[in-house]
Formats: sequence, C-alpha cells, structure tokens
Amino acid sequence: MADVAERLAAAASDARRRERERTMAMLDLQEGRGPVPLLDDAAIAAVFRATHRIAVVGASADPGRPSYGVLRYLLDAGFDAVPINPNVAEVLGRPAFSTVVGAAAATGPFDIVDVFRRSELCVPHAEEAVAIGARCLWLQLGVVSWEAARIAAQGGLAVVMDRCTAIELRRVLLG
Repeated sequence: MADVAERLAAAASDARRRERERTMAMLDLQEGRGPVPLLDDAAIAAVFRATHRIAVVGASADPGRPSYGVLRYLLDAGFDAVPINPNVAEVLGRPAFSTVVGAAAATGPFDIVDVFRRSELCVPHAEEAVAIGARCLWLQLGVVSWEAARIAAQGGLAVVMDRCTAIELRRVLLG
C-alpha cells in the first residue's frame, strides 16, 4: 500500500513540475524573454507567401479536433497539406504518414512543419523538421517548447510558437 501511495505522490509531483515548466515557458514567450527569436507578423506573412507544402503533425481524422479543421482550412486555402499521424490511415481523403521524415521521403519536402502536439513532445518533430530541410517549425496555440525552438533555430529554421496557422493566415495575409 505504501508503494502505491509513493508512486501516486511522485506522479503528482511530476505533474506539478511539468505544469510549472509549461507556465514559465508561456510567460517567457508572452514577455519576449525566450532564448530563440520568433517570427513577427511581417515575417509570418512572408513565410506563408513562400509556402506550398505543410506537414500537419498530429492531424486528426476526428472532425471535432482543431487539427482536422486547420488541415481542412489549409487545403481549402490552396496549400498541399499532408497529415502526419501514425494512428490513422487518412485524414480528409489524404493519406496520413507516421513521421515527417517518411512523408517527405514519399511525397517531397515541406516548407512548414505545423505541430499539434503537447509541448513536451515537440523536440522529435523539431529534429525531423531540421532533418528534412523545412523552412519553418510552427507550434500551434498553447504549444511552447523552447528546446524544440532552439533545435529548429540552430538548424536554420524560422520558429513560430503558440499561434494557429489558420488564424494567422487569415489575419496576416487574407485580411
């Protein structure tokens, strides 16, 4: 019984630590204290103007999920958006791939790697974005990972965090 209580206490402590880290990362982002430069509105508009292909990591086949709606919006806006999700075969009639690297090998390079994953799961996607030569790592609303941003920036990629591609496309380009 004591072992179970200790494991529960450790799990709760770990959850509190992760939440503190997430809060500090969000505050650093909001206050402009992050260790990596992020794109401003003009640079985001320029990225969209130069973008043709977008890998949507975490794209869901569930129409109720934000990633489904964003993927649909990007496709409707004329982008070649490719779903990346190892748990589904297709999204919106488009074949889904398990990894960004696999999708790039099968279909060609991506300009933006758009990530719908929890912040603590973003580092491998940043590494993949660098590996395939993407131009931008984009972390969706509520997603802030300074480690992923550092990896992407060191790999020569532009970085956007805590912003939605669909919202920003409407706001900075389509008015």
